[in-house]
Amino acid sequence: MIGSTPWISWTVLAPLAGATLSVLFVRRAVPLAVIASMATVASAGATVWQVCAGGAASSAAGAWGAPLGIMLRADGLGALMLTTCGVVGPLVSVHALGRHGGARARRFFALWVFAWAALNALSLSADVFNLYVTLELATLAAVGLIVVDRGRRALAAGLRYLLLSLVGSLFYLMGIALLYAVAATLDLDLLRGRVSSGPGSSAALALMTAGLCLKAGLFPLHAWLPPAYTSAPPAVSALLSGLIGKAPYVVLVRLWVEVFPRALGGGGARVLGALGVLAIVWGSALALRARRLKRVLAYSSVAHVGYLFLFFPLGTSDAWTGAAYVIVSHAAASASMFMAVEVVERSVGHDMLDATKGVAHQRPLTFVALGLAGMSLMGLPPSGGFVAKWLLARAALERGEWWWAAAVIAGGLLAAGYVFPILRGAFSPERGGSRLQRAPRPAELVSLTLAVLALVLGLIPTRLSALLKLAGPS
Repeated sequence: MIGSTPWISWTVLAPLAGATLSVLFVRRAVPLAVIASMATVASAGATVWQVCAGGAASSAAGAWGAPLGIMLRADGLGALMLTTCGVVGPLVSVHALGRHGGARARRFFALWVFAWAALNALSLSADVFNLYVTLELATLAAVGLIVVDRGRRALAAGLRYLLLSLVGSLFYLMGIALLYAVAATLDLDLLRGRVSSGPGSSAALALMTAGLCLKAGLFPLHAWLPPAYTSAPPAVSALLSGLIGKAPYVVLVRLWVEVFPRALGGGGARVLGALGVLAIVWGSALALRARRLKRVLAYSSVAHVGYLFLFFPLGTSDAWTGAAYVIVSHAAASASMFMAVEVVERSVGHDMLDATKGVAHQRPLTFVALGLAGMSLMGLPPSGGFVAKWLLARAALERGEWWWAAAVIAGGLLAAGYVFPILRGAFSPERGGSRLQRAPRPAELVSLTLAVLALVLGLIPTRLSALLKLAGPS
C-alpha cells in the first residue's frame, strides 16, 4: 500500500520557487536561494521520514493521477537521492558562498537551486517522459553552472557538455516513442504490466540505455566529462560529480528494475557490466597519469561511474545496495576532495600535483579531509566506499562470477595509486618556511564535514540497506 503526503510536491516546488524568485529579484538572489534551500531541506526531510516510517508515498500533481496527470512517488531510491542532494548540495553551497561574491554568486545560487528542483523532481518522477523532462532541466542548469565564470575554457566545456547531452536526449526520446507505441502508456507502474519481450520493447530499452550511458559518461562515451569537471569552478565540479552526474544512472535504474526487470543479468546487462569494468580501469589509469589535481578527480569520477554499472549483470539485492552506496559515498567523498583542492589552489596559486608539497603543515584540516575522502575512494574500511565495494564484490562471488569482484578489487588498488601521491607530497617539508595565500576557513570545514560523512556512511550500513529495500530487486 502506497501512502500519500503533500510534502513530496514541496520538495520540487520550494526550490523551483526559489530559483524563479532569484531570477526576478536579482539583487536578493542569494537570501532567496537560502530560504528556498531551507524549505527544500525541511520538505525533503519530512518526505524521507514518512518513507522510512510508513513505506513508499506518492502525490498527484494538480490532483490528476496516472495516466493523465503527473505522479510523484517517493520510494527507497527517491528518498536516498533526496537525502544525498539535501546534505551535499547545501554544504557545497556554503562553500561557494565564501568563494564567490556579487553577480557571480547570484548566478550560481539561482542555477543551483533550479538544478536542485530538477534533481528532486527526477528522483520522484514515476513517468518515463517526466524523467526525460527533469533530466533535461538538470542538464541545462549544469551547463549554466559550468559557464558561470564565463571563461573561454568553461564556455567550450559547457558547449561540449550541452551538445553531447542533446545527442543522448535524442536516443532517449526515440526509445520513448517506441515504448509508447508498444505499451500505449509511459507511467512506470502501468508499463510494468504492458511491456512485452518483443523487438519493439528491446529496441526501446537499447535506445534509452545508449542515450543515458552517454549522459552518464560511461566508457567509451566519457571524453566530454573530464573537461567539464576541470573547467568549472571547484564548487560546480563537486555538484556535477557528486549529484548531477548521478541523475542519468537513476533513470537507468528506474527503467531496468521497474519496467524491464527480466533484462537484469542478461546479455545486454553483461555488456553494461563489461563497459563498467573498462571505465574503472581506464578512468583509474588516466587518473594515475594526470598531473592536475582536478583532472585526477575528474578521471576518478569516470572510474566510479563504472562501479555503478556492475549492478546490471549481477542484479541482486546486495549488488543494488552496493551501487546505491557508491552513489552516496562518492557524492560525499568527491565533493569533499574537489573543495579541498580549491583550498589548495587558492593557497598555492595552481592545482598541479606538486602544489600539495608541504601544504599540510599550514592547512591540516584540508589534508585530513583529503585523507578521509581518499579512504572512501580507495574503499578502505570503515568508509562508505569500503561498504560499497564489499557489497558489489560479495554479490559477484555469491553468483560465482569472480571477475566482477576482481574488477572491484583492482579499482581500489588503482585508486590508491592516484590518492597516495596527493597525500605523500602534502606532508613533505619543502614548503615548511613559505607563506601560503589566504584560504577561507569555512571552505576547509565544509570539506572536512563531507569527508567525515563519507567515513560515517561505513558505520551505518544496516540503516541505509533497510531504506533501499523499498526499491530495487529483491
